[in-house]
Amino acid sequence: MENTRKSNPDLSMIAWGAIFILWGITELVPALPAGAGAVGFGIILLGLNLARLWKGQPISGFTTTLGILALLLGGLELARPLLHLSFELPVFAILLIVLGVVMLTHELRN
Repeated sequence: MENTRKSNPDLSMIAWGAIFILWGITELVPALPAGAGAVGFGIILLGLNLARLWKGQPISGFTTTLGILALLLGGLELARPLLHLSFELPVFAILLIVLGVVMLTHELRN
C-alpha cells in the first residue's frame, strides 16, 4: 500500500507545499517586485491542473480560475510601473469580487 502512495503522489499536496514555500520566500525576500508571488501562485495552480490533465485526473475549475486570476493580478502588479497609471488600481478587491462571482455563478448553475 505504501508503494502505491509513493508512485501516485497527491498533486494537491505538492501544489500546496510549493505555494507555502513560495509564500515564505516572498516574505523573506522583500526585494522581490510586487506581484511576483501572485504570478508564482498562478503558475503553481495552473501547473497543478496541467499535471492532473496529464495524469488523466479531472481538473478543478476553481483552481484553474484562481490560477488565471492570480496571474492577472500579479501581471498587473508587475506592469504597474510600465502602465503609468495616475490612480491606484484596487486589483486585490477586483480579484475577490470576480472570484466570488465565479463561485456563485458556478454553484447557481448546478
